[in-house]
Amino acid sequence: MKVTIIGSSDAFGSGGRLQTCFHVASDAGQFLIDCGATSLIGLERQHVDPNDISTIFITHLHGDHFAGLVWWLIHAVHLVKRTKPLTVVGPAGIEARFNAAAEALFPGSTAVARRFDLVFRTYEDFVPLEAGGVKVTPFVVSHPSGATSYALRFEVDGKILTFSGDTEWVESLIGAANGADLFICECFAFEQAARYHLNWRTIEANLERLGAKKVLLTHLGPEALANQGAIRHPIVAIAEDGLQLDL
Repeated sequence: MKVTIIGSSDAFGSGGRLQTCFHVASDAGQFLIDCGATSLIGLERQHVDPNDISTIFITHLHGDHFAGLVWWLIHAVHLVKRTKPLTVVGPAGIEARFNAAAEALFPGSTAVARRFDLVFRTYEDFVPLEAGGVKVTPFVVSHPSGATSYALRFEVDGKILTFSGDTEWVESLIGAANGADLFICECFAFEQAARYHLNWRTIEANLERLGAKKVLLTHLGPEALANQGAIRHPIVAIAEDGLQLDL
């Protein structure tokens, strides 16, 4: 399994980075974890063909994590003439939120005939599901987005990959991350309090409890970026756009 960081920024593009999007290539196929508004730009930079991606998993319904689906639709219909089915898995209400966003940005776009099937599926709290040959378990976290927000734990190619999504500290992160070969964890702040987000000091204090083999920090805001040189731990690294990891 190869994980490519397509976008690693916070909602504001701090540090000139792209919004959250991770590409995973596995024996089961290719999928995305989150699809921020800049995702197509990032995929182009990494020479990833969107037509090769069969499934997109969304952690929560904030624009920097799902809005790229709107441009994905326009790109698929009008530019690359996609014919392969696409499955989008997300919180309850994702299809309605997608349709509202698409119609607000590109009126009439959802009514245009497609050459491919676009299927929306939704999570049930803490209940595993399979999509695109991947098993994913959604863990409820704390980050208001108009729908339930999740950390996602993926089982694929005999490995475990977890992404925290956006959240303040909640105990469910332990179940999501425990034993993971890679835990991608949002770290908006260094030591400042950031409501509904994590900071490095909280993560650092809970690393042993989380029980992941490797931790990759993402979604760093200005204070975290300014102090990233002070983030030191043998199992911890910081995500950068274009970073690739083999698990």
